[in-house]
Amino acid sequence: MRQPSIELPMPPLFRRTLLLFHALRFGARLIWLAAPREHKLHWAVTLIARVHASEGGRQSLHSMLPALGPLASNFMQTLAERPELATGTVHEAFEAVGRMTAPLPPQEVEAAFAKALGRPPVGLFTRLDLVPARNGFAEQTHLARLAEPINGHRDISIKLVRAAQLQQIGDELALLRWVARWLEKISGSARRLHVRALTQTFSDDVLRRFDLRAEAANLSQTGHHFEEDKRLVVPDVIWELCTAQTLAVQHVETVAATDLGGLLEHHIKLARLATHIVEVVTEQAFEHGFFHAAFDAEHVRVSIEPESNGRIVLAEFAAMSSLSSHEREFFVHGATALFDQDYGRLATLHHEAGHVDASTRTEVLEAELRRRSEAHFAAEPEDRSAGDLFHHLLHAVLPFDGSVSPRLATAQRSFVQAEALARALHPGVDTWNVARSVLGGIAQRDLDHRGWLKRIGQELPHLAHMLPRVPQLAVRYLQHQHDTHGSREHAQLLQDIGREYRRTRVLLWACAVFGGLLGAGVVLLSH
Repeated sequence: MRQPSIELPMPPLFRRTLLLFHALRFGARLIWLAAPREHKLHWAVTLIARVHASEGGRQSLHSMLPALGPLASNFMQTLAERPELATGTVHEAFEAVGRMTAPLPPQEVEAAFAKALGRPPVGLFTRLDLVPARNGFAEQTHLARLAEPINGHRDISIKLVRAAQLQQIGDELALLRWVARWLEKISGSARRLHVRALTQTFSDDVLRRFDLRAEAANLSQTGHHFEEDKRLVVPDVIWELCTAQTLAVQHVETVAATDLGGLLEHHIKLARLATHIVEVVTEQAFEHGFFHAAFDAEHVRVSIEPESNGRIVLAEFAAMSSLSSHEREFFVHGATALFDQDYGRLATLHHEAGHVDASTRTEVLEAELRRRSEAHFAAEPEDRSAGDLFHHLLHAVLPFDGSVSPRLATAQRSFVQAEALARALHPGVDTWNVARSVLGGIAQRDLDHRGWLKRIGQELPHLAHMLPRVPQLAVRYLQHQHDTHGSREHAQLLQDIGREYRRTRVLLWACAVFGGLLGAGVVLLSH
Protein backbone atom coordinates (compact mmCIF):
# COMPACT_ATOMS: atom_id res chain seq x y z
CA MET A 1 0.00 0.00 0.00
CA ARG A 2 1.33 3.38 -0.96
CA GLN A 3 2.24 5.48 2.06
CA PRO A 4 0.85 9.01 2.38
CA SER A 5 3.45 11.72 2.08
CA ILE A 6 4.45 13.44 5.30
CA GLU A 7 5.44 17.08 5.18
CA LEU A 8 8.66 17.44 7.16
CA PRO A 9 11.06 20.30 7.68
CA MET A 10 14.39 19.90 5.97
CA PRO A 11 17.08 18.71 8.37
CA PRO A 12 19.75 21.29 9.22
CA LEU A 13 22.71 21.45 6.88
CA PHE A 14 25.12 20.99 9.78
CA ARG A 15 23.51 17.68 10.78
CA ARG A 16 23.58 16.50 7.18
CA THR A 17 27.25 17.31 6.81
CA LEU A 18 28.14 15.75 10.16
CA LEU A 19 26.32 12.51 9.38
CA LEU A 20 27.91 12.31 5.94
CA PHE A 21 31.33 12.88 7.54
CA HIS A 22 30.78 10.00 9.96
CA ALA A 23 29.52 7.73 7.15
CA LEU A 24 32.65 8.42 5.12
CA ARG A 25 34.80 8.15 8.22
CA PHE A 26 33.69 4.58 8.77
CA GLY A 27 34.89 3.88 5.23
CA ALA A 28 32.10 1.73 3.80
CA ARG A 29 34.18 0.86 0.74
CA LEU A 30 37.21 -0.20 2.77
CA ILE A 31 35.05 -2.22 5.15
CA TRP A 32 33.39 -4.02 2.24
CA LEU A 33 36.69 -4.75 0.50
CA ALA A 34 38.30 -5.97 3.72
CA ALA A 35 35.46 -8.38 4.51
CA PRO A 36 35.94 -12.11 3.74
CA ARG A 37 34.61 -13.06 0.32
CA GLU A 38 32.13 -15.66 1.58
CA HIS A 39 30.81 -13.85 4.66
CA LYS A 40 30.86 -10.16 3.77
CA LEU A 41 27.43 -9.25 5.13
CA HIS A 42 27.78 -11.09 8.43
CA TRP A 43 31.30 -9.71 8.93
CA ALA A 44 30.18 -6.12 8.25
CA VAL A 45 27.17 -6.47 10.54
CA THR A 46 29.38 -7.82 13.33
CA LEU A 47 31.86 -4.96 12.91
CA ILE A 48 29.13 -2.31 12.97
CA ALA A 49 27.53 -3.97 15.99
CA ARG A 50 30.85 -3.74 17.84
CA VAL A 51 31.08 -0.05 17.01
CA HIS A 52 27.57 0.39 18.37
CA ALA A 53 28.54 -1.54 21.50
CA SER A 54 31.29 0.95 22.29
CA GLU A 55 30.19 3.95 24.33
CA GLY A 56 31.73 6.46 21.92
CA GLY A 57 30.14 5.03 18.78
CA ARG A 58 26.72 4.59 20.40
CA GLN A 59 26.78 8.10 21.89
CA SER A 60 27.74 9.66 18.55
CA LEU A 61 24.86 7.96 16.80
CA HIS A 62 22.38 8.95 19.49
CA SER A 63 23.50 12.59 19.39
CA MET A 64 23.09 12.78 15.61
CA LEU A 65 19.84 10.75 15.39
CA PRO A 66 18.05 11.06 18.75
CA ALA A 67 14.92 9.19 17.62
CA LEU A 68 16.41 6.52 15.34
CA GLY A 69 19.68 6.08 17.24
CA PRO A 70 18.29 3.78 19.96
CA LEU A 71 16.27 1.88 17.35
CA ALA A 72 19.35 1.34 15.14
CA SER A 73 21.49 0.30 18.12
CA ASN A 74 18.99 -2.31 19.25
CA PHE A 75 18.49 -3.52 15.68
CA MET A 76 22.22 -3.97 15.02
CA GLN A 77 22.78 -5.72 18.33
CA THR A 78 20.03 -8.26 17.63
CA LEU A 79 21.04 -8.67 13.99
CA ALA A 80 24.65 -9.40 15.00
CA GLU A 81 23.44 -12.28 17.14
CA ARG A 82 20.91 -13.64 14.59
CA PRO A 83 21.67 -12.22 11.11
CA GLU A 84 19.16 -14.52 9.41
CA LEU A 85 16.26 -12.65 11.01
CA ALA A 86 16.79 -9.26 9.41
CA THR A 87 13.07 -8.59 8.96
CA GLY A 88 12.00 -9.83 12.36
CA THR A 89 14.63 -7.86 14.24
CA VAL A 90 13.18 -4.55 13.06
CA HIS A 91 9.98 -5.47 14.86
CA GLU A 92 11.91 -6.59 17.95
CA ALA A 93 13.83 -3.32 17.97
CA PHE A 94 10.57 -1.36 17.85
CA GLU A 95 9.26 -3.31 20.83
CA ALA A 96 12.45 -2.87 22.85
CA VAL A 97 12.69 0.87 22.20
CA GLY A 98 8.96 1.34 22.78
CA ARG A 99 9.29 -0.01 26.31
CA MET A 100 11.97 2.60 27.04
CA THR A 101 10.13 5.58 25.53
CA ALA A 102 8.19 7.86 27.86
CA PRO A 103 4.53 8.59 26.93
CA LEU A 104 3.01 12.04 26.81
CA PRO A 105 2.44 13.56 30.26
CA PRO A 106 -1.24 13.39 31.34
CA GLN A 107 -1.60 17.18 31.12
CA GLU A 108 -0.70 17.07 27.40
CA VAL A 109 -2.91 14.12 26.40
CA GLU A 110 -6.20 16.06 26.08
CA ALA A 111 -4.59 18.72 23.91
CA ALA A 112 -3.02 16.06 21.70
CA PHE A 113 -6.38 14.31 21.21
CA ALA A 114 -8.12 17.61 20.49
CA LYS A 115 -5.59 18.42 17.78
CA ALA A 116 -5.68 14.91 16.28
CA LEU A 117 -9.49 14.60 16.25
CA GLY A 118 -10.17 18.22 15.32
CA ARG A 119 -12.53 18.72 18.28
CA PRO A 120 -12.21 18.77 22.07
CA PRO A 121 -12.56 15.37 23.75
CA VAL A 122 -14.75 16.81 26.54
CA GLY A 123 -17.99 16.53 24.57
CA LEU A 124 -16.94 13.35 22.78
CA PHE A 125 -15.99 11.19 25.76
CA THR A 126 -17.53 10.82 29.19
CA ARG A 127 -14.27 9.25 30.31
CA LEU A 128 -10.77 9.36 28.86
CA ASP A 129 -7.93 7.69 30.75
CA LEU A 130 -5.03 10.11 30.61
CA VAL A 131 -2.54 7.38 31.57
CA PRO A 132 -2.03 5.09 28.55
CA ALA A 133 -2.96 1.42 28.80
CA ARG A 134 -0.07 0.66 26.44
CA ASN A 135 2.94 2.68 25.37
CA GLY A 136 5.03 2.10 22.25
CA PHE A 137 7.54 3.75 19.96
CA ALA A 138 6.01 7.17 19.11
CA GLU A 139 2.50 5.97 19.93
CA GLN A 140 0.32 5.20 22.97
CA THR A 141 -3.11 3.63 23.51
CA HIS A 142 -5.80 4.98 25.85
CA LEU A 143 -9.14 3.62 27.06
CA ALA A 144 -12.19 5.84 26.70
CA ARG A 145 -15.98 5.80 26.97
CA LEU A 146 -18.04 7.57 24.31
CA ALA A 147 -20.74 10.03 25.27
CA GLU A 148 -22.93 8.56 22.50
CA PRO A 149 -22.53 4.96 21.26
CA ILE A 150 -21.17 4.51 17.74
CA ASN A 151 -22.27 1.34 15.93
CA GLY A 152 -23.42 -0.03 19.27
CA HIS A 153 -20.03 0.47 20.95
CA ARG A 154 -19.47 2.79 23.89
CA ASP A 155 -16.16 1.57 25.37
CA ILE A 156 -13.25 1.97 22.96
CA SER A 157 -9.48 1.81 22.75
CA ILE A 158 -7.93 4.72 20.91
CA LYS A 159 -4.34 4.80 19.71
CA LEU A 160 -2.61 8.16 19.46
CA VAL A 161 0.54 8.84 17.45
CA ARG A 162 2.82 11.37 19.10
CA ALA A 163 3.03 13.91 16.28
CA ALA A 164 6.21 15.66 17.45
CA GLN A 165 8.11 12.39 17.79
CA LEU A 166 6.85 11.14 14.42
CA GLN A 167 7.97 14.38 12.79
CA GLN A 168 11.42 13.95 14.30
CA ILE A 169 11.59 10.37 13.04
CA GLY A 170 10.61 11.54 9.54
CA ASP A 171 13.24 14.27 9.73
CA GLU A 172 15.95 11.76 10.59
CA LEU A 173 14.81 9.33 7.89
CA ALA A 174 15.05 12.16 5.37
CA LEU A 175 18.56 12.80 6.65
CA LEU A 176 19.53 9.15 6.13
CA ARG A 177 18.12 9.16 2.59
CA TRP A 178 20.12 12.31 1.82
CA VAL A 179 23.33 10.64 3.02
CA ALA A 180 22.52 7.52 0.99
CA ARG A 181 22.12 9.60 -2.18
CA TRP A 182 25.53 11.23 -1.64
CA LEU A 183 27.20 7.91 -0.88
CA GLU A 184 25.94 6.48 -4.17
CA LYS A 185 27.24 9.54 -6.04
CA ILE A 186 30.78 9.25 -4.68
CA SER A 187 31.17 5.51 -4.06
CA GLY A 188 30.95 2.69 -6.58
CA SER A 189 30.57 0.15 -3.75
CA ALA A 190 27.59 2.06 -2.40
CA ARG A 191 25.99 1.94 -5.86
CA ARG A 192 26.61 -1.80 -6.13
CA LEU A 193 25.09 -2.31 -2.68
CA HIS A 194 22.05 -0.17 -3.65
CA VAL A 195 22.41 1.83 -0.44
CA ARG A 196 19.78 4.32 -1.52
CA ALA A 197 17.20 1.61 -2.18
CA LEU A 198 17.96 -0.08 1.13
CA THR A 199 17.55 3.20 2.97
CA GLN A 200 14.26 3.90 1.20
CA THR A 201 12.98 0.43 2.13
CA PHE A 202 13.94 1.00 5.76
CA SER A 203 12.21 4.41 5.73
CA ASP A 204 9.04 2.93 4.25
CA ASP A 205 9.03 0.13 6.82
CA VAL A 206 9.37 2.58 9.70
CA LEU A 207 6.69 4.99 8.45
CA ARG A 208 4.31 2.14 7.59
CA ARG A 209 4.07 1.33 11.28
CA PHE A 210 2.59 4.76 11.93
CA ASP A 211 0.05 4.70 9.09
CA LEU A 212 -3.05 4.33 11.25
CA ARG A 213 -5.49 4.45 8.32
CA ALA A 214 -3.75 1.44 6.77
CA GLU A 215 -3.78 -0.33 10.15
CA ALA A 216 -7.53 0.30 10.45
CA ALA A 217 -8.04 -1.15 6.95
CA ASN A 218 -5.93 -4.22 7.85
CA LEU A 219 -7.98 -4.76 11.00
CA SER A 220 -11.25 -4.40 9.10
CA GLN A 221 -10.22 -6.84 6.37
CA THR A 222 -9.17 -9.45 8.96
CA GLY A 223 -12.58 -9.01 10.57
CA HIS A 224 -14.27 -9.81 7.24
CA HIS A 225 -12.10 -12.91 6.80
CA PHE A 226 -13.05 -14.29 10.22
CA GLU A 227 -16.60 -13.02 10.42
CA GLU A 228 -18.79 -15.23 12.62
CA ASP A 229 -15.74 -17.32 13.60
CA LYS A 230 -16.17 -18.51 17.19
CA ARG A 231 -12.44 -18.95 17.82
CA LEU A 232 -11.45 -15.30 17.86
CA VAL A 233 -12.71 -11.75 18.24
CA VAL A 234 -11.64 -9.02 15.83
CA PRO A 235 -12.56 -5.63 17.35
CA ASP A 236 -14.72 -3.38 15.17
CA VAL A 237 -13.11 -0.23 13.81
CA ILE A 238 -14.75 3.05 14.84
CA TRP A 239 -14.18 4.79 11.52
CA GLU A 240 -15.68 8.09 12.68
CA LEU A 241 -12.74 8.55 15.08
CA CYS A 242 -9.96 7.32 12.79
CA THR A 243 -7.60 10.03 11.54
CA ALA A 244 -3.97 10.23 10.49
CA GLN A 245 -3.00 10.41 14.19
CA THR A 246 -5.69 8.24 15.84
CA LEU A 247 -7.08 4.71 15.53
CA ALA A 248 -10.24 3.89 17.50
CA VAL A 249 -11.53 0.33 17.92
CA GLN A 250 -14.06 -1.51 20.05
CA HIS A 251 -12.61 -2.23 23.49
CA VAL A 252 -12.59 -5.88 24.56
CA GLU A 253 -11.61 -6.87 28.10
CA THR A 254 -8.70 -9.28 27.75
CA VAL A 255 -5.76 -10.91 29.45
CA ALA A 256 -2.44 -11.65 27.79
CA ALA A 257 -2.09 -15.09 26.23
CA THR A 258 1.20 -15.41 28.12
CA ASP A 259 -0.52 -14.79 31.49
CA LEU A 260 -1.22 -18.38 32.49
CA GLY A 261 -2.46 -17.39 35.94
CA GLY A 262 -4.98 -14.94 34.48
CA LEU A 263 -6.20 -17.48 31.94
CA LEU A 264 -6.77 -20.15 34.59
CA GLU A 265 -8.47 -17.62 36.86
CA HIS A 266 -11.08 -17.01 34.13
CA HIS A 267 -11.54 -20.76 33.51
CA ILE A 268 -10.10 -20.69 30.00
CA LYS A 269 -9.20 -24.11 28.61
CA LEU A 270 -5.54 -23.90 27.63
CA ALA A 271 -5.51 -26.94 25.33
CA ARG A 272 -8.38 -25.58 23.23
CA LEU A 273 -6.84 -22.10 23.19
CA ALA A 274 -3.46 -23.49 22.03
CA THR A 275 -5.14 -25.43 19.23
CA HIS A 276 -7.13 -22.39 18.10
CA ILE A 277 -3.99 -20.22 17.93
CA VAL A 278 -2.29 -22.65 15.53
CA GLU A 279 -5.45 -23.04 13.45
CA VAL A 280 -6.13 -19.31 13.16
CA VAL A 281 -2.57 -18.34 12.24
CA THR A 282 -2.40 -21.14 9.64
CA GLU A 283 -5.71 -20.14 8.05
CA GLN A 284 -4.83 -16.46 8.19
CA ALA A 285 -1.69 -16.99 6.12
CA PHE A 286 -2.47 -19.94 3.85
CA GLU A 287 -6.21 -19.74 3.27
CA HIS A 288 -6.85 -15.98 3.30
CA GLY A 289 -3.29 -15.02 2.31
CA PHE A 290 -3.27 -11.98 4.64
CA PHE A 291 -1.41 -12.37 7.91
CA HIS A 292 0.64 -10.75 10.68
CA ALA A 293 4.17 -10.28 9.36
CA ALA A 294 5.51 -9.82 12.90
CA PHE A 295 3.53 -12.26 15.02
CA ASP A 296 4.32 -11.49 18.64
CA ALA A 297 3.11 -13.56 21.60
CA GLU A 298 2.95 -10.43 23.74
CA HIS A 299 0.29 -8.97 21.44
CA VAL A 300 -1.97 -12.03 21.50
CA ARG A 301 -4.76 -11.45 23.99
CA VAL A 302 -7.68 -13.60 25.16
CA SER A 303 -11.16 -12.24 25.76
CA ILE A 304 -12.58 -12.51 29.29
CA GLU A 305 -15.93 -10.95 28.48
CA PRO A 306 -18.92 -13.23 29.19
CA GLU A 307 -20.17 -13.50 25.60
CA SER A 308 -16.71 -14.17 24.10
CA ASN A 309 -14.76 -15.70 26.99
CA GLY A 310 -11.73 -17.68 25.83
CA ARG A 311 -11.62 -16.32 22.27
CA ILE A 312 -8.38 -15.02 20.75
CA VAL A 313 -8.04 -11.27 20.31
CA LEU A 314 -5.29 -10.32 17.86
CA ALA A 315 -3.72 -6.86 18.05
CA GLU A 316 -1.14 -4.71 16.26
CA PHE A 317 -2.23 -4.79 12.62
CA ALA A 318 0.42 -2.30 11.44
CA ALA A 319 2.89 -4.93 10.18
CA MET A 320 0.87 -7.16 7.84
CA SER A 321 1.89 -9.14 4.77
CA SER A 322 0.09 -11.03 2.03
CA LEU A 323 0.64 -14.05 -0.17
CA SER A 324 -0.30 -14.27 -3.83
CA SER A 325 -2.59 -17.10 -4.89
CA HIS A 326 0.39 -18.93 -6.43
CA GLU A 327 2.48 -18.59 -3.23
CA ARG A 328 -0.42 -19.75 -1.11
CA GLU A 329 -1.17 -22.73 -3.34
CA PHE A 330 2.50 -23.75 -3.42
CA PHE A 331 2.77 -23.78 0.36
CA VAL A 332 -0.55 -25.55 0.94
CA HIS A 333 0.03 -28.32 -1.60
CA GLY A 334 3.77 -28.50 -0.85
CA ALA A 335 3.12 -28.92 2.87
CA THR A 336 0.51 -31.59 2.12
CA ALA A 337 3.04 -33.47 -0.03
CA LEU A 338 5.68 -33.10 2.68
CA PHE A 339 3.39 -34.47 5.39
CA ASP A 340 2.69 -37.43 3.07
CA GLN A 341 6.48 -37.80 2.55
CA ASP A 342 5.90 -37.40 -1.19
CA TYR A 343 9.24 -35.69 -1.87
CA GLY A 344 9.05 -36.19 -5.62
CA ARG A 345 5.82 -34.21 -5.85
CA LEU A 346 7.27 -31.45 -3.66
CA ALA A 347 10.38 -31.25 -5.83
CA THR A 348 8.14 -30.90 -8.90
CA LEU A 349 6.19 -28.10 -7.18
CA HIS A 350 9.47 -26.26 -6.52
CA HIS A 351 10.35 -26.56 -10.20
CA GLU A 352 6.92 -25.34 -11.34
CA ALA A 353 7.08 -22.37 -8.94
CA GLY A 354 10.51 -21.36 -10.31
CA HIS A 355 12.29 -21.73 -6.96
CA VAL A 356 15.20 -23.58 -8.59
CA ASP A 357 16.89 -23.35 -11.96
CA ALA A 358 15.31 -25.45 -14.70
CA SER A 359 18.56 -27.42 -15.00
CA THR A 360 18.29 -28.68 -11.40
CA ARG A 361 17.58 -32.40 -11.47
CA THR A 362 14.32 -33.30 -9.75
CA GLU A 363 15.69 -36.49 -8.18
CA VAL A 364 18.59 -34.56 -6.60
CA LEU A 365 16.23 -32.00 -5.06
CA GLU A 366 14.00 -34.85 -3.94
CA ALA A 367 16.97 -36.49 -2.18
CA GLU A 368 17.81 -33.21 -0.41
CA LEU A 369 14.23 -32.86 0.82
CA ARG A 370 14.27 -36.46 2.06
CA ARG A 371 17.59 -36.01 3.86
CA ARG A 372 16.36 -32.92 5.67
CA SER A 373 12.86 -34.11 6.55
CA GLU A 374 13.00 -37.78 7.49
CA ALA A 375 14.48 -37.09 10.94
CA HIS A 376 11.33 -35.13 11.84
CA PHE A 377 9.11 -38.11 11.02
CA ALA A 378 11.33 -40.41 13.09
CA ALA A 379 10.97 -38.23 16.21
CA GLU A 380 8.43 -38.92 18.92
CA PRO A 381 5.04 -37.26 18.25
CA GLU A 382 5.43 -34.83 21.16
CA ASP A 383 8.84 -33.74 19.84
CA ARG A 384 7.73 -33.07 16.27
CA SER A 385 7.62 -29.45 15.13
CA ALA A 386 5.59 -28.54 12.07
CA GLY A 387 7.34 -25.15 11.96
CA ASP A 388 10.77 -26.77 11.69
CA LEU A 389 9.48 -29.10 8.97
CA PHE A 390 8.13 -26.10 7.03
CA HIS A 391 11.58 -24.52 7.26
CA HIS A 392 12.93 -27.40 5.15
CA LEU A 393 9.94 -27.10 2.81
CA LEU A 394 11.12 -23.60 1.89
CA HIS A 395 14.88 -23.67 2.36
CA ALA A 396 15.86 -27.04 0.88
CA VAL A 397 16.38 -25.17 -2.41
CA LEU A 398 19.27 -23.09 -1.01
CA PRO A 399 22.04 -25.63 -1.87
CA PHE A 400 20.92 -25.39 -5.51
CA ASP A 401 21.19 -21.57 -5.60
CA GLY A 402 17.42 -21.39 -5.36
CA SER A 403 15.20 -19.18 -3.26
CA VAL A 404 11.59 -18.74 -2.26
CA SER A 405 9.55 -15.60 -1.81
CA PRO A 406 10.47 -13.59 1.32
CA ARG A 407 6.75 -13.45 2.07
CA LEU A 408 6.61 -17.23 2.30
CA ALA A 409 9.54 -17.17 4.71
CA THR A 410 7.74 -14.52 6.79
CA ALA A 411 4.57 -16.66 6.89
CA GLN A 412 6.59 -19.69 7.98
CA ARG A 413 8.26 -17.64 10.72
CA SER A 414 4.87 -16.42 11.97
CA PHE A 415 3.71 -20.03 12.16
CA VAL A 416 6.81 -20.97 14.18
CA GLN A 417 6.05 -18.20 16.68
CA ALA A 418 2.40 -19.29 16.93
CA GLU A 419 3.51 -22.89 17.47
CA ALA A 420 5.90 -21.80 20.25
CA LEU A 421 3.10 -19.84 21.96
CA ALA A 422 0.73 -22.81 21.69
CA ARG A 423 3.26 -25.14 23.30
CA ALA A 424 3.98 -22.64 26.05
CA LEU A 425 0.25 -22.59 26.83
CA HIS A 426 -0.17 -26.36 26.70
CA PRO A 427 2.97 -28.49 26.17
CA GLY A 428 0.86 -31.48 25.14
CA VAL A 429 -0.78 -29.80 22.14
CA ASP A 430 -0.18 -31.72 18.90
CA THR A 431 0.71 -28.80 16.64
CA TRP A 432 1.99 -31.22 13.97
CA ASN A 433 -1.39 -32.83 13.37
CA VAL A 434 -3.28 -29.56 13.86
CA ALA A 435 -1.28 -27.96 11.05
CA ARG A 436 -1.58 -31.09 8.92
CA SER A 437 -5.35 -31.14 9.35
CA VAL A 438 -5.83 -27.43 8.59
CA LEU A 439 -3.58 -27.42 5.52
CA GLY A 440 -5.10 -30.68 4.30
CA GLY A 441 -8.56 -29.13 4.56
CA ILE A 442 -7.46 -26.06 2.60
CA ALA A 443 -5.89 -28.29 -0.09
CA GLN A 444 -9.07 -30.36 -0.32
CA ARG A 445 -11.23 -27.26 -0.75
CA ASP A 446 -8.88 -26.11 -3.52
CA LEU A 447 -9.23 -29.39 -5.42
CA ASP A 448 -12.88 -30.34 -4.95
CA HIS A 449 -16.03 -28.75 -6.38
CA ARG A 450 -15.67 -25.71 -4.09
CA GLY A 451 -12.33 -24.79 -5.61
CA TRP A 452 -13.65 -25.50 -9.09
CA LEU A 453 -16.70 -23.28 -8.57
CA LYS A 454 -14.54 -20.55 -7.06
CA ARG A 455 -12.23 -20.52 -10.08
CA ILE A 456 -15.22 -20.59 -12.45
CA GLY A 457 -16.65 -17.59 -10.60
CA GLN A 458 -13.36 -15.74 -11.02
CA GLU A 459 -13.19 -16.50 -14.75
CA LEU A 460 -16.83 -15.81 -15.65
CA PRO A 461 -16.40 -12.02 -15.98
CA HIS A 462 -13.66 -12.64 -18.55
CA LEU A 463 -15.72 -15.27 -20.38
CA ALA A 464 -18.70 -12.91 -20.56
CA HIS A 465 -16.60 -10.56 -22.72
CA MET A 466 -14.83 -13.26 -24.71
CA LEU A 467 -17.57 -15.76 -25.67
CA PRO A 468 -19.79 -13.37 -27.69
CA ARG A 469 -16.80 -12.59 -29.92
CA VAL A 470 -16.14 -16.23 -30.88
CA PRO A 471 -18.83 -16.46 -33.65
CA GLN A 472 -17.80 -13.04 -34.98
CA LEU A 473 -14.17 -14.19 -35.22
CA ALA A 474 -15.30 -17.32 -37.03
CA VAL A 475 -17.30 -15.24 -39.50
CA ARG A 476 -14.32 -13.01 -40.20
CA TYR A 477 -12.14 -16.06 -40.79
CA LEU A 478 -14.59 -17.57 -43.27
CA GLN A 479 -15.03 -14.22 -45.03
CA HIS A 480 -11.28 -14.16 -45.52
CA GLN A 481 -11.46 -17.67 -46.94
CA HIS A 482 -14.28 -16.61 -49.25
CA ASP A 483 -12.36 -13.62 -50.54
CA THR A 484 -9.41 -15.87 -51.16
CA HIS A 485 -11.15 -18.78 -52.91
CA GLY A 486 -14.43 -17.26 -54.14
CA SER A 487 -16.44 -20.39 -53.29
CA ARG A 488 -20.27 -20.46 -53.37
CA GLU A 489 -20.27 -22.98 -50.61
CA HIS A 490 -18.41 -20.50 -48.44
CA ALA A 491 -20.97 -17.80 -49.21
CA GLN A 492 -23.89 -20.05 -48.25
CA LEU A 493 -22.07 -21.12 -45.12
CA LEU A 494 -21.47 -17.48 -44.19
CA GLN A 495 -25.20 -16.77 -44.48
CA ASP A 496 -26.09 -19.73 -42.31
CA ILE A 497 -23.47 -18.78 -39.71
CA GLY A 498 -24.65 -15.17 -39.68
CA ARG A 499 -28.20 -16.32 -38.99
CA GLU A 500 -27.06 -18.65 -36.23
CA TYR A 501 -24.77 -15.98 -34.82
CA ARG A 502 -27.70 -13.60 -34.29
CA ARG A 503 -29.67 -16.35 -32.56
CA THR A 504 -26.78 -17.56 -30.48
CA ARG A 505 -25.59 -14.14 -29.34
CA VAL A 506 -28.75 -13.62 -27.30
CA LEU A 507 -28.38 -17.06 -25.73
CA LEU A 508 -24.70 -16.48 -24.92
CA TRP A 509 -25.40 -13.17 -23.20
CA ALA A 510 -28.18 -14.80 -21.18
CA CYS A 511 -25.82 -17.62 -20.16
CA ALA A 512 -23.05 -15.18 -19.28
CA VAL A 513 -25.35 -13.07 -17.09
CA PHE A 514 -26.78 -16.16 -15.39
CA GLY A 515 -23.31 -17.63 -14.92
CA GLY A 516 -21.99 -14.38 -13.46
CA LEU A 517 -24.83 -14.29 -10.94
CA LEU A 518 -24.25 -17.95 -10.10
CA GLY A 519 -20.49 -17.41 -9.66
CA ALA A 520 -21.03 -14.36 -7.46
CA GLY A 521 -23.43 -16.34 -5.31
CA VAL A 522 -20.95 -19.19 -4.95
CA VAL A 523 -18.16 -16.77 -3.95
CA LEU A 524 -20.40 -15.08 -1.36
CA LEU A 525 -21.49 -18.43 0.07
CA SER A 526 -17.88 -19.65 0.22
CA HIS A 527 -17.02 -16.65 2.41
